[in-house]
Amino acid sequence: MRKLGALAAAVTMSAVALTACSGGDYCGELKAYATSAKNLDAKNTEQVGKALKDAEKVSKSAPSELKDDWATLISYAKKAQDAKGDTTKLAELGKSEGAKMGEASGAIAKHAKDTCKIDLENP
Repeated sequence: MRKLGALAAAVTMSAVALTACSGGDYCGELKAYATSAKNLDAKNTEQVGKALKDAEKVSKSAPSELKDDWATLISYAKKAQDAKGDTTKLAELGKSEGAKMGEASGAIAKHAKDTCKIDLENP
């Protein structure tokens, strides 16, 4: 479950004012995604489904250097959704893909802070 908390923390984004965004639609969509991912409970398939849908939308406008990171995040979210709240399956997912997910989330968070002025590390 600790890995699930890390997932939620990694994708939880603050609803800070979006200023000086040089990423165009991506920054706006990222802010909207932040709202749906905030306080995400990986056991709640409805919440995961909503965040997944929003992540897929953001990924389409993501800069090319983040496409692989968004693909990793989306793949992870799909597998979390497929687990249908089963804590054993979610824990196994965290063990098998948590590190990869952490790296992708870190890259997304760094870009969000540098480009969109959204601090994903400290919601």
